[in-house]
Amino acid sequence: MKKTAIRAGVASAVILFFGGQAAAQAPAGMSTEEFGMSPKQLVEAIEQVEALVSKCMREQGFEYVAVDYNTVRKGMDADKTMPGVSEKDFIRKFGYGVATTYTGEPPQLAAGYSPGKVGLGKQNVQIFKNLAPADQVAYNRALFGENTGATFAVALEMENFAYTGGCTRKAAAQVFKPDELQATYYNPRDALVNKDPRMKEALRKYAAEMRKAGFSYDHPDEVEHDIRKRLASLTNGGTILVGDMTPAQQTALKELQDYERRVTTKSFELQEEVIDPVEEKIEREMFARKSQ
Repeated sequence: MKKTAIRAGVASAVILFFGGQAAAQAPAGMSTEEFGMSPKQLVEAIEQVEALVSKCMREQGFEYVAVDYNTVRKGMDADKTMPGVSEKDFIRKFGYGVATTYTGEPPQLAAGYSPGKVGLGKQNVQIFKNLAPADQVAYNRALFGENTGATFAVALEMENFAYTGGCTRKAAAQVFKPDELQATYYNPRDALVNKDPRMKEALRKYAAEMRKAGFSYDHPDEVEHDIRKRLASLTNGGTILVGDMTPAQQTALKELQDYERRVTTKSFELQEEVIDPVEEKIEREMFARKSQ
């Protein structure tokens, strides 16, 4: 459940370490990092995308410093986390941190929670801050397209480039496969786990319990995607400042924030109780077989 799970990952026995030794080797194309990449492949992909983003931005007349792997990784790791806040407390207060943390400000100007700002790196944030307001708008349009919340680090962590645009999208399209750029993409490793009869039964139970609670989702991964889609529709792709919203828009945003907290709390509860134990058991068996 890579896209929306907040937990750090499966048991350490199935984690691959870049530069270290793996306890069990994943089958080709099904490693534990995003998009089924190995840690080494992930590092290379990030470096390639960042170099291409920098080149694209220069062609648009803007300065952008290619961000290193560690900075992008920090942005990815910052998604759905806050220092000193437990997973359950984060969920209870912020849901997935989508609508609940929305301000309409560019990520570079965020004062609080912002994985996107972390992943952009301090140099690029400062470059942006030094621009005049009109140039800031043009800069982010060149970098992100229509959705300023779709930074590379956040999209990579979600395994979903569907909301990206501008130089970010152009660069990703040169490094990732066409199917990996689609909203319908699913990590092959997760897809294999989902085919197991035990996981199918767990997902049926998840869907039934969600419907009892008043939510229509068949899989945990659907929740965040739906919230982001609703928020983008409400805020014109994240371009409307909260202070500039009409009363009706502000009411709709508050309702979406309340919804996000309720649905993510229930989904997270069911994922911990119903999905995770089954997923981890299947993965232990799967990788144990591969390593024999």
